[in-house]
Amino acid sequence: MSSKQHKVKVGISIGDFNGIGPEIIMKALKDKAITDFFTPIIFGSGKLFTYQKNIFKLQQLNFNYITDATQAQSDKINMVNLTKENVNVEMGVPTEESIRMAIDSLEAATNALMKGEIDVLVTAPINKDEMMKHGFAHAGHTGYLEEKFGKKGLMFLVTNDLKVAVSTHHIPISQVAESISKEKIKKQIKMLNQCLVEDFEIPRPKIAVLGLNPHSGDGGVIGKEEIEIIEPAIKELFDNGVLAFGPFPADSFFQPNKYKNYDAVLAMYHDQGLAPFKTIAYEEGVNYTAGLPFIRTSPDHGVAYDIAGKNLADEQSFSEALFMAVKIFNNRQEYNDLMTNRMRPRRNAVNNGVDEDLPDENGH
Repeated sequence: MSSKQHKVKVGISIGDFNGIGPEIIMKALKDKAITDFFTPIIFGSGKLFTYQKNIFKLQQLNFNYITDATQAQSDKINMVNLTKENVNVEMGVPTEESIRMAIDSLEAATNALMKGEIDVLVTAPINKDEMMKHGFAHAGHTGYLEEKFGKKGLMFLVTNDLKVAVSTHHIPISQVAESISKEKIKKQIKMLNQCLVEDFEIPRPKIAVLGLNPHSGDGGVIGKEEIEIIEPAIKELFDNGVLAFGPFPADSFFQPNKYKNYDAVLAMYHDQGLAPFKTIAYEEGVNYTAGLPFIRTSPDHGVAYDIAGKNLADEQSFSEALFMAVKIFNNRQEYNDLMTNRMRPRRNAVNNGVDEDLPDENGH
């Protein structure tokens, strides 16, 4: 089945159910026409979602309960029932039960993704600190997926108009400088370039790279990382055909007349890239893990315990994450089809080595 005929199977992990995860999932799926676009497969609990849909007055939602993703029906909202037990809900408070289910949901969805039972993964917000206390070994989804897939990914925040990747992820600011290197930045820019071509259909992407220090080091006066690490990485890539530019001072880069000249930005650390991104594109932003063999997106916000259970959560970012995952899947399939056709040898007409424009041996 071609990508144009294939209805994408979207696996959804529920995050911490005492946060806003189930609320934004159900609100994003409440339109009856949603299954025309993709097949949702939630990894959660039927009893939990039945209880919460009544809280949020979403009684029109119906779930198709299944025991594994292979049983999903394309025209229904499917629920892989991870437990038949009653679930204790304490909205706004992380509990051992809610954290355990967040881990179980993520693991079940990821395993289904790796087995090909779902096409893409969309993750609802988790409480990283509480999950680590309960034995989860990673400070977020990205590190977990990197270990599962055996490949380094890149945290990439995206909208239609603004795309920001970060070179270092969830580490203390005191460790950022020692965590960047010329080879690492080169690898990340190449990964970003490939992602923009394959996943976002941008044939010749222009990538802006931010400096690490204030004013990009001001010629070495405020730090030498730009001169010794970042500039050489950019130059080597540019000389080899990658349209990378910079390093730009971060404090003035995110003006509309600057960032809109580039297809994506590589920031050096988490807040340098995510603070302006979330200011500019908070409600529509999507967190995408670039560079992995599988597609994973999530909303660009957290568990929001302060509004959990109050029917105040805005589902727009989660909806964007759902449709972004589907779009990237289709784009990647079309790119792979194009590359396969391009690599296929062309069949030449057989002429037995005779040039038809030349006369034959009899002079005719």
